[in-house]
Amino acid sequence: MTKRKIRRKLNIKTRAIRPRKIAQKKGKQPGAIIYVGDREGMASSVNIMEYNWDHLQEYSLASMTELEKQRDSNTNSWIDIIGISDEKFIEDLGKKFEINNLALEDAINTQQRPKIDEYDNYIFGVFKMLYLDDNQQLVVEHIALTLFKHNVLVFQELKGDVFNGVRERLRNRTGKIRAKGADYLFFALIDAVVDSYFEVSENIFERIDTLEDEVYYDPKPDTARKIQELKKEVIRMHKWIFPVKEMIHRLIETDNPMISKDTRLYLRDALDHCIEINETLQIYREMSISLMEMYMTSVSNKMNEVMKVLTIMASIFIPLTFIAGIYGMNFEYMPELNWRYGYSVVLALMLIILVGMLIFFKKKRWI
Repeated sequence: MTKRKIRRKLNIKTRAIRPRKIAQKKGKQPGAIIYVGDREGMASSVNIMEYNWDHLQEYSLASMTELEKQRDSNTNSWIDIIGISDEKFIEDLGKKFEINNLALEDAINTQQRPKIDEYDNYIFGVFKMLYLDDNQQLVVEHIALTLFKHNVLVFQELKGDVFNGVRERLRNRTGKIRAKGADYLFFALIDAVVDSYFEVSENIFERIDTLEDEVYYDPKPDTARKIQELKKEVIRMHKWIFPVKEMIHRLIETDNPMISKDTRLYLRDALDHCIEINETLQIYREMSISLMEMYMTSVSNKMNEVMKVLTIMASIFIPLTFIAGIYGMNFEYMPELNWRYGYSVVLALMLIILVGMLIFFKKKRWI
């Protein structure tokens, strides 16, 4: 049986992921700034949080001139670019900050694998941000972080993100974030992304727990589809999260002066979290595979129970059918045909055989 027939039999719906414009990159030179993704049409906007220990200012970008001033400022700032499908805007912004086109290409390619690249004046990283929306559906957002000496640029697809905690710490002057440099902000944003993986992981565990009960007590045809979707989701999450461990390890081991010694200590904590979440996802992957095996076993056992009942019923009716068949023959001379109580005796005999077989099956624990 082919995979397509199996999916059709189990009612498993599959959807190929075909990001837009991916074909347009064929034959282009490296560094061609072409958006690859399925969230086109969103106008780009820039929100800035400029801060030090005594000062915090939040505002939206009014012109590229203001952004250029921000690049040359000695004050720490978080520059949040929302909407990455506007290729011209991203290209102009990259020129203002002198970001290599190869980095900009990765920043707007939503299929780019998570990675860290070090350049002369900045550190560039690509991540996948995972969080749950109001309907508890998984949202996967492509983001890119760029660390300069005094700035952190964040490229993200949507307005929603997992950075509200970081914003509140900046506004309320809690923790060390306003007393530290841009590298600590860079760490805080990475740490927020890693922490969001735990929330999504907890949701996966709850779904596994629910499916376990469903498989054990009341397996349905739709259960197979749910298990298959869960397994695919776990595999995709592992694909997006696994590289982050190596990325953080590289940041810890780098000699780049933009990452201070103190920030490396905090990055070690984020690395521990990454290791933990990767181990957890590996366990969930094995559990999802076991769920499908349990489902198939449960369905098989249910089918065996049905076959058992049908077999018992057939076994009971075989002798009864035999007796009825004998007296249904159209012979003229049969000893019992003219007997007054023949019909009643035959019915009583059939009833005795029925009860006797039921008692026999009960003693054998077949029913």
